Amino acid sequence: MEEKKSQSPWKTHLQRWIINTLAVLIACNVVKGIRYDNVQGLLVASFLLGVLNTFLRPVLLLLSLPLLILSLGLFILVINAALLIFVDWLVEPFHVDGFWPAFWGALIIGLVSLIANTFTGSGDSKMTLRRGRAKPPQAQQPSPRDDGKGPIIDV
Repeated sequence: MEEKKSQSPWKTHLQRWIINTLAVLIACNVVKGIRYDNVQGLLVASFLLGVLNTFLRPVLLLLSLPLLILSLGLFILVINAALLIFVDWLVEPFHVDGFWPAFWGALIIGLVSLIANTFTGSGDSKMTLRRGRAKPPQAQQPSPRDDGKGPIIDV
């Protein structure tokens, strides 16, 4: 098992905010219909989006659980788009021109955040890329207490 380096909570939050800001900036440059008037608007919007993702998103996920199950999890993109529209409503210099720009922006923000968090090691996202053939599973060595007569349940 790998041991994670312990970081101060402030450093972790700052790193996540920077990643979120980068993701929102990329979404603004890629998606037509998402824009910001000034840098302060971008910073406040990305900070508020992070706060909403931390506190409001879990509640929305719980309330929409049946839709999430029926859509095989794709309804998460609708929730993320709704949060992006809510940020537009709260932050004056940040603009989202409707549901579809918010939808595509939420998708891009999620992908950029996933990739950036993977490279920086922050967050809970884990992605492993391997090249080559998979190793065959190793034969398990019998336990010294195993007499071969049945399963052993250690408590």
